[in-house]
Amino acid sequence: MIRFGIVGTNWITERFVQGAVETDQFILSAIYSRTEEKGKAFAAKYNSAPQVFTDLEAMVSGDLVDAVYIASPNSYHAEQAMLCMKHGKHVLCEKPMATNTRELDQMIQTAKAHDVVLMEALKSTLMPNFCVIRDNLYKLDRVRRYFASYGQYSSRYDAFKQGTVLNAFNPAFSNGSLMDLGIYCIYPLVALFGEPLTVQASGVMLPSGVDGEGSVLMKYEEMEAVIMHSKISDSYLQAEIQGENGTMVIDKINQPYDVKIHYRDGTIENLTRPQMHESMYYEAKEFIQLIQSGQHESAINSLATSRSVSNIMEQARQQIGLRYNTDNWN
Repeated sequence: MIRFGIVGTNWITERFVQGAVETDQFILSAIYSRTEEKGKAFAAKYNSAPQVFTDLEAMVSGDLVDAVYIASPNSYHAEQAMLCMKHGKHVLCEKPMATNTRELDQMIQTAKAHDVVLMEALKSTLMPNFCVIRDNLYKLDRVRRYFASYGQYSSRYDAFKQGTVLNAFNPAFSNGSLMDLGIYCIYPLVALFGEPLTVQASGVMLPSGVDGEGSVLMKYEEMEAVIMHSKISDSYLQAEIQGENGTMVIDKINQPYDVKIHYRDGTIENLTRPQMHESMYYEAKEFIQLIQSGQHESAINSLATSRSVSNIMEQARQQIGLRYNTDNWN
């Protein structure tokens, strides 16, 4: 059994715990929250009676937890993850794992120095139907285009339009459409095809200093990738991987449940695999298995993939003028 501490008490943390409990190898031992009231309210939902902390170092400095799941605002990820790892705790960190590549390199170095597991919590690439996508790419013959779109009108955008800037649109927290939603399109691309040769980005900047929506065109040697993302409009487009022999159609790139290949001869092959667990179960299972087997990083959500994705997003942000406080580029 792996004893977990969690950082953050939002809806994504609750979803993670629901999924992780299904592994039968998860114990919620501790909760860190900026306020004791929120921490206790969250802890009251679980029979494991987790201890509540308002000091993160106090939570990780002893032997109460083996690993930490971090779901705080993006700008806090690097500092909190490195603090946990320096105390010998394995870290599963929500996407994006860091604000920029400089922070991510520091996190990777810390993980290696303290002999712990560090993994980015990007759920879609560990779900059963992503395995289907990866294992059946060969049927498309030569791949020529990857297309993915994730647009979800933010519940906080109405407040933004009325003059209230909440965390989702505040650059102090390294937020915005690319970081929060675009990564769901980019990460599977890199996991399947590696890092592109070139990156060309455009976007719509909001008055607060973050992007509301945007697009990224990426060039590979024999294919291109086109991704679109938005927090100020909805998208209902399916993802496609287009090959010379057929096109793979994926219902949701951020949570693939349905996968089909439309072949050039007119036939359709349904590749969909039933999903038996909560979506976040699969990342929890992968992370726990790494710890229990003595491995240091995932073969799927690898540190190399995370760094390539971070590099792509940093290039895209430079091109659209989206800069955060910890960026050190001119």
